[in-house]
Order: sequence, then C-alpha cells, then structure tokens
Amino acid sequence: QVQLVESGGGLVQPGGSLRLSCAASGLIFDSFAMSWYRQVPGKERELVAAIPIRTVGGGTNYADFVKGRFTISRDNVNSMVYLQMNNLKPEDTAVYSCYAQHYRNGMNYWGKGTLVTVSS
Repeated sequence: QVQLVESGGGLVQPGGSLRLSCAASGLIFDSFAMSWYRQVPGKERELVAAIPIRTVGGGTNYADFVKGRFTISRDNVNSMVYLQMNNLKPEDTAVYSCYAQHYRNGMNYWGKGTLVTVSS
C-alpha cells in the first residue's frame, strides 16, 4: 500500500521558516517525480515545487510566487522529499500536500497534507 505522509506544518510568524517533510512508502521511490502542492479553501490546488527522479544537473521547478524563498529536495535512500520554506508570508497559508508521479507510466499518489499557517 502506497503512503505519502507529510509533516512539519504549523503556525509561524511572517518572515519565519518551516521545513516540510514527506515520507513515502510502498513504492519504488526513485521511480517517482515528486512535487509539493498547496490549497486554500475555496481555491484550486496549485503547484509549489517539483523535483525529478534524479537531480543531477538540476531539473527542479518552482512556482513564481515561491522562487528564491522555497527549496525542494529529495533523499532517495530514505524515500523522503522536503520543502524548505523561508521568508514565509501570510499568503503562503495553505494545506501543503505531497504528490508522487511515476516517471514512465504516470501512476500517481497524493498525501493527505499538512497545514501551514503564517500569521502574527
């Protein structure tokens, strides 16, 4: 059974930092491109950052609204993907979810998400 479990969300003040983690199990992790999405109630889910199966030579992708502030990374040995979020803004408040998509057949999975609240 495939599971993606996010952690690291919480309440942080504007300008602060958080590091989200996503632990994957039940899949061949290094065959899946990984992404972080976020969703605010009443709005569509939006891509935050994506990382390919291998990162040699780059290949990460960021939404314009997080460029220079967020960094996505992965640990293929421990089946983890991370999102380091710096200089957080109130508009970053959302549920952040982990997403895995097989690099060849498109099979995909979602985590349940972790809530990030940026407020003073």
